[in-house]
Amino acid sequence: MAVLTRRSLLRSSIALGAAGTLSHPYLANAAAKTATAWWVQGFAQEEDVAFKAIVADYEKASGNAVEYSIIPYAPLRQKIVSAITSGVVPDLFQNNPVEILALFAWQDKLVDVGDIVESQKPHYTETALSTAYCYNSVEKRRAYYGVPYTSAVRPNHIWRPLVEKAGYSMEDLPRTWDAFYDFFKEVQKKLRAKGERKIYALGFQMNTTGNDCNALFDYFLIAYGGDGIVTPDGKLHLDDPKIRDAAIKAMTYPTTAYKEGFVPPGAINWNDADDNNAFHAKQIVMDLDGTISTEVAIAHNEQDYHDIVTMGLALTNDGKPVASQAPSLCGLIPKGAKNVEVAKDFLKFLIQPAVLNEYLKTGLGRNIPCMPQIVQDDPWWLDPNDPHRGPYIKQGLFGPTIATFWTFNPAYAQVQNEHVWPTAWADITTGGMTPQAAAEKAFKRVEEIFAKYPIAQG
Repeated sequence: MAVLTRRSLLRSSIALGAAGTLSHPYLANAAAKTATAWWVQGFAQEEDVAFKAIVADYEKASGNAVEYSIIPYAPLRQKIVSAITSGVVPDLFQNNPVEILALFAWQDKLVDVGDIVESQKPHYTETALSTAYCYNSVEKRRAYYGVPYTSAVRPNHIWRPLVEKAGYSMEDLPRTWDAFYDFFKEVQKKLRAKGERKIYALGFQMNTTGNDCNALFDYFLIAYGGDGIVTPDGKLHLDDPKIRDAAIKAMTYPTTAYKEGFVPPGAINWNDADDNNAFHAKQIVMDLDGTISTEVAIAHNEQDYHDIVTMGLALTNDGKPVASQAPSLCGLIPKGAKNVEVAKDFLKFLIQPAVLNEYLKTGLGRNIPCMPQIVQDDPWWLDPNDPHRGPYIKQGLFGPTIATFWTFNPAYAQVQNEHVWPTAWADITTGGMTPQAAAEKAFKRVEEIFAKYPIAQG
């Protein structure tokens, strides 16, 4: 049985667009115009194909044009920052990285797109709406400065054959947080005893660059009870002993696992792709990483595709569900854009459920819809013959989720830009500091950053 019929999915999706079966946009009553868009290059080629098909559908339906550039992640990030700094901007880009949504909203650099969000507001998850609802320090108010169209969470990715080679089964996995990850340490020990000298238990991203290390810390922080570190009013709560204790625990577990040899030594120098590469090479038994890009990348290899288990989060140590942070990719329109009208019209077209469904399916489902009804109306998303989409959807769309902390205050985006928490990990793993001392140093820096981002109440 084919696991993910990439070619047939592409043919069918593009054919749907060519046949005109996709919904039509809410067209602007104006002469045809052109908008410029910068879009991040997909992890899989199919994602780029999907975007091109959606643009073609929009142009055919509206008479407007979208001149787009598809750009790799890192260069696009630099290009966006340069454009915002210079004021020479395109009409549309994504929040790449995701937290620039909050930072640019704070700086009054984005157009309020609340009218676009309102067109589909009943379909969105509350977490997606929260993500896009950011504070403008100039206007002293919150508004929708992004149009969400996807959601993403971090599931566990596990090589079942490695677990079984160690003499265990997937049913042996504990269900609480520390015990869950401790289990893989035992798997490593058993594999090493069988001569597998280069396999490590855990793919923790212990580096101080990129996004994965920041997200990994937040997931551990939340699991240990620190989900209230920043509340929706934008206030920091590092004065709460519960939050401080959670942060110290989030400092301790990953760094202890690293120092004890259960994480690859090179993880302190990884980039955001290196844990994926290590997992594909079967150098790590499991990885806690965003989306199902790990699986999509090897969908052509049916055996490996079925040998990987995608699993949601373990419970807290006292047996309660752990909420997944679920950021959304959003369309942003910068102030200074020359054709706001067409940019808005294209986003309004994109987030129609029928259109968005085809777009994300053609992209192989690596990103999931932030509209539950899309999944409920299309059995493809929960196809029991696919071992990955179902667990991922259940975690990210139907399980407990929360917005990222920078949604509530862009200070946390700056915390991530400075990699304050991963730097504390480095202070422990390579600098010889204790988790308590490293945490106290990080607390001080976080408080300094938040002092620069006061949010008016009321």
